[in-house]
Amino acid sequence: MEKKIIEILKKYTFDEKVWENFSQEMNLKDDLKINSARVVDIVLDLEEQFDIEISDAEIEKMKTVQDIYDILKSKQQ
Repeated sequence: MEKKIIEILKKYTFDEKVWENFSQEMNLKDDLKINSARVVDIVLDLEEQFDIEISDAEIEKMKTVQDIYDILKSKQQ
């Protein structure tokens, strides 16, 4: 799952240098430079990839890569 999440995030991260020191605690906005419009695209990709629905409340909780992982993990239980 983590690999697929990273593949999706990389499509919307235009500075490859951010991946040199990758950690799950990286902030989507501050560290990966992903804006809110791209977050919507990421959510759509995640929903399609994992066959889930992510609520608006869950989207607002997506601040870090770990947050995405936690949301997806909770959906698979």
